[in-house]
Amino acid sequence: MDQADSFQHRVFCMVREIPKGCVATYGQIAFLVGNPRGARAVGWALRRCPFPEVPCHRVINAQGTLAPSDVFGGDSVQRERLEKEGVPFRKNGRVDLKQCLWDPWKG
Repeated sequence: MDQADSFQHRVFCMVREIPKGCVATYGQIAFLVGNPRGARAVGWALRRCPFPEVPCHRVINAQGTLAPSDVFGGDSVQRERLEKEGVPFRKNGRVDLKQCLWDPWKG
């Protein structure tokens, strides 16, 4: 397994840990897998994720905005999935990170 495959594997494993109703940021995932400056690499890994059981839709940017529309097959698909899981959105269309940002250290 080369370094890129290892990074992607760690990203996929970490994203699987995000519970329903919570989101994580690309930067948060990068930090948790040992590459604190790798937020963009997390995004590219998730864009190419071949595993449907990995909840890629739960990863957003640090401002609470969703992935580009071409990632989930349309502008509203990611939002619909998150809303179905109970993730709150603000009036400006961004995820309310104060209410649902995943804390992996909470028991």
